[in-house]
Amino acid sequence: MLIEKVFARWVLDSRGNPTIQTFVKTKTFQASAIVPSGASKGLHEALELRDNGKAFHGLGVSKAVKNVNTIIAKKLKNTPLEQKMVDEALIKLDGTPNKSFLGANAVLSVSLAVARLIASIKNQPLYEHISNLWKDLTGHVHKHSMPKPMANLINGGKHAPNDLVFQEFLIIPNYNSFEKNAQAVIEVYQELKNVIKEKLGVKCNLCIGDEGGFAPNIQAPEQALDLLQIALQDSGHKKKVSLGLDVAASEFYNNKKYFLNNNLMSCEQLINYYLDLIQDYDLASIEDPFEQDHFSAWSLFMQLLNKKNKKLQVVGDDLLVTNPKRINLAISYGLANALLLKPNQIGTLTEALQAAFIAKKAGWNVIVSHRSGDSEDAFIADLAVGIGASQIKLGAPCRGERTAKYNRLLNIEQEL
Repeated sequence: MLIEKVFARWVLDSRGNPTIQTFVKTKTFQASAIVPSGASKGLHEALELRDNGKAFHGLGVSKAVKNVNTIIAKKLKNTPLEQKMVDEALIKLDGTPNKSFLGANAVLSVSLAVARLIASIKNQPLYEHISNLWKDLTGHVHKHSMPKPMANLINGGKHAPNDLVFQEFLIIPNYNSFEKNAQAVIEVYQELKNVIKEKLGVKCNLCIGDEGGFAPNIQAPEQALDLLQIALQDSGHKKKVSLGLDVAASEFYNNKKYFLNNNLMSCEQLINYYLDLIQDYDLASIEDPFEQDHFSAWSLFMQLLNKKNKKLQVVGDDLLVTNPKRINLAISYGLANALLLKPNQIGTLTEALQAAFIAKKAGWNVIVSHRSGDSEDAFIADLAVGIGASQIKLGAPCRGERTAKYNRLLNIEQEL
């Protein structure tokens, strides 16, 4: 089939800011996709095009919408509806290393809508279409499996109006079904509310951050981890649920020092601090523990973990930005062992799949992730199943843009 029409409009994300929704049509079918937006953005991410004008405090997306409705729509009219062909056309049309001409938000909205449209025409679930794309890319067929959820139950950093420097305090359940894992997340979340009430009081401490987790008025990471440990114990899930961190260290780094807990720390001091946290709280995962270009710190940390024989998932987000070049570099220098996969960091579904393949080929875990400014679009749920991701970051089980992903995965598990 040929693409007959491509058109876009602005809609709202979960922070009440404009984002872009694009529709792709053939003569008889139509599908759309909404693009999310991050608050804590990696320096090397593809460019999210904003208007920077008076409307919406500079956050309007009329330029991105116009690029879809004029430049992209004209280019794709009567183009065969084939994922790789469309994505390659979009990359060539933009012509920049970081999608800065058309905007990664404009480009990705088209790419994801095309994927959804192809799945609809073939009368197959979206994850099945993505699985077929994965097979074409890698030559491998994998049995569909459900990712483990990573749920951000306490928000800090740029995701919350509190004094927690670390951005996310996560739980990672390890039951044998997504349904049971989702139940564990919900029960721990509700128990955490009770723990916060008892330990800190209600006022302000039960406010919700950008990703649905609580944003209590605390400062030290240990305080947040202590609250989660109590909630795990009281909910009965302590033995089957691990803890994790998204540090987002680029946000508190300056001139080779890290400002944490009112102290300036060197790389070596911060590593020792992490090692203590890992030991004291039996952490299973840590994301972006160092600034995105502080490669020596990443390398030293990985070397020490290997020497101590500590099995820890070290996740690159700002470090890698779903970019195949950055991932290859990190693999070469031994900087991490897991990729956080965010399609809007790179701009097309094809490039995101290539990034995942490179990471998996190196023996890394791949974690598909939402963004802090998200929508009711649950594309990433199908993406995680379609590529056989080990985990998926979903936020807390609170608010529609987060629960949409949980609900989609619950439905997928029933289909498999």
